[in-house]
Amino acid sequence: MIRPVIGTVGARVIITLANLLLVALAGRHLGAEGLGTISLLVLGVAFILILAHVVGGGGLVYLVPRLGVGATLLPAYAWAMLSALVALAATSLLPLAPEGLALHLVLLAFLQALNSIHLNILVGRERIGLQNTILVAQSVVQLILFALLLTHDGATIMDYVAASYGAYGMTVALSGWSVWRGPLNGLLDRPGGSFRALARQGGIGQLANLFQLFNYRAAYYFIEALRGTAALGVYSVAMQLAEGSWLVPRSIGGVLYSKVSNLEEQRRQIQLTVILFKVAVIIGLVCSLVLIVLPDALYGLIFGPEIQGLRPILLLIGPGLVAMSGSQVLSHYLSGSGRIHHNLIGSGLGLLVTLAAGWPLIGTYGLSGAALTASLAYSAGLTYQIIIFLRLAPVRIAELFPHRDDVRKARSLWHIHRSKRAQADTPL
Repeated sequence: MIRPVIGTVGARVIITLANLLLVALAGRHLGAEGLGTISLLVLGVAFILILAHVVGGGGLVYLVPRLGVGATLLPAYAWAMLSALVALAATSLLPLAPEGLALHLVLLAFLQALNSIHLNILVGRERIGLQNTILVAQSVVQLILFALLLTHDGATIMDYVAASYGAYGMTVALSGWSVWRGPLNGLLDRPGGSFRALARQGGIGQLANLFQLFNYRAAYYFIEALRGTAALGVYSVAMQLAEGSWLVPRSIGGVLYSKVSNLEEQRRQIQLTVILFKVAVIIGLVCSLVLIVLPDALYGLIFGPEIQGLRPILLLIGPGLVAMSGSQVLSHYLSGSGRIHHNLIGSGLGLLVTLAAGWPLIGTYGLSGAALTASLAYSAGLTYQIIIFLRLAPVRIAELFPHRDDVRKARSLWHIHRSKRAQADTPL
């Protein structure tokens, strides 16, 4: 468990740094309005991917070991194409894309859908290290191409679009080569049955992800409507910084999901979840405090003179960030133990809070209202997850708070891990 966590955390550190550097470049060359346009483009891609991931998402990780790569690949490709066509039609009816970028939005989402199919197949084959390498390469290439294009014929939003095409296209080629060079047994066998299995596995999870995405990003549309694209650009920078504090909790949660799925002993599942919940919350708290104490002048120096007033936003969103850090662990426990519907309910509660509080708070208090809405929504979701976890597990609420005995438990888990590694490495 330790090695996959370290590898995934390392990859996400590099990806997060590359993304922040990209945001800094965009802020300095395109200004707050350019950042707002980029955030809307990224959000539109994310909405299209929710549909694409019903078949080409995390369900592949579960079904590839059971059905084989060949049986799942063509149905996933077909669904990605269908999702792109539906999205193209939807952009003419819904404001999914910034002005003039609808076709680019759909094409970038299609490339990302293909990437997701290939990368989830690699995870299903337990090639997590290769997946991390490809994702790191994508972020670094996108950053380098964006930096180069900004210096050629003046900076425009199309520099970001072109850099994304280059990075995503490279990733599709690299990840696709990695998948297709492996065994593809059953490529044309029972595609209908494989499609139904993928849709069943991914349907509930993607509905939960849709609710969570609305929970994360509904405020973006409220801010643009009430305060303008430039204000959205400032808020998107605050959210990029804030969500960086989830880097380690997300990595922990992803590995916990795999561990809980394969552990039959419930006591071990619960013990591991409780310890990692505390670790995630403490890391989220430390990261939030660091973001709050950094001066606004530093943020302006990094992201450009138009990015001002981040500290009050980060202060108000801080409690929500800590809550979401803990939620990353509990949501993966619930998924790994076959109770994914509770994640759907928790995300739905958070979304209700966002919809009820977001418009009036943003209208009255601006970006501070958006940050407060996020904290309320994230805290509502975590509260529900804690209630469910306490009902399912023989754990008292006091055990979710750090205490001195945690050090001894952590050492015990580490020794167990080391002894298992030693046994695995012993030659027969």
